[in-house]
Amino acid sequence: MTGPAHSFDVHGAMLPDSPVVLSVPHAGRDYPSALLAAIRVPVEALRILEDRHVDQLALAARGAETLLVQRPARAWIDLNRAEHERDPKLDDGADPTRSPAMSAKLRSGLGLVPRRIAAAGDIWAKRLSGDAVNARIMADHRPYHMALATLLVAARARFGVAVLLDIHSMPPLGAPGEAAQIVLGDRFGKSAASRFIARLEGEAEATGIPHALNTPYAGGHILDRHARPHSGIHAIQIEFDRTLYLDAAHDAPGPGFAGAAAMLRRMIAAIGDEALAGLPAIAAE
Repeated sequence: MTGPAHSFDVHGAMLPDSPVVLSVPHAGRDYPSALLAAIRVPVEALRILEDRHVDQLALAARGAETLLVQRPARAWIDLNRAEHERDPKLDDGADPTRSPAMSAKLRSGLGLVPRRIAAAGDIWAKRLSGDAVNARIMADHRPYHMALATLLVAARARFGVAVLLDIHSMPPLGAPGEAAQIVLGDRFGKSAASRFIARLEGEAEATGIPHALNTPYAGGHILDRHARPHSGIHAIQIEFDRTLYLDAAHDAPGPGFAGAAAMLRRMIAAIGDEALAGLPAIAAE
């Protein structure tokens, strides 16, 4: 599912060969010409919003699993925000009545279309029309989520259960060896059965790499939208410290890339094993 009609790539079959489905929504490195014409900051400043090259990490770790990768940069539209999380300080189509209690992310300028970044300030030279943002929703946001929902339903139908692993990366949280370098998010127990989290924690512990659960990243809109644990669809966000797989400049894959990819592969395999092992219990309920 690639080409001009779609702004994302599908690696693998739309009838999944595994109960595990992979998603990489924030690694896009395509900057549309309309974005380049409308920003007030150098395009290089927007790379801080990217989960830099985590798509390559996911591709290296992928086996039979189907993987979705968004191509446009997060600065264009953020797939991990709901359609109504539109910033009234930027977007003429924002409707405060749909989101009367704005999230901390939206207040800080990281809504559906990011408004600002800490290092450079406001991104856009002027306000965005509601029609322009609606066009991004229709062309980029909605199709990705429709494809992801289709994959998860198909995986559940085939295997009796589906597990989404939403793969991200993060800047270092502190000193190496002390702060968590892998953060798992399950919306504080709401988006996935605890047995899946236990398997991922076990894989992280086996590597000796510090990890955390839901702090500081518990997952976002993708988990809220797609997880239905009671219906057999689970979703977990995984954040990797970029020092684990990038070079010292955090710009390109580095010496740790192969090891990080192998670790992610073991995590994916563990979730697949747990999903299939749990089928008799699911059938008995």
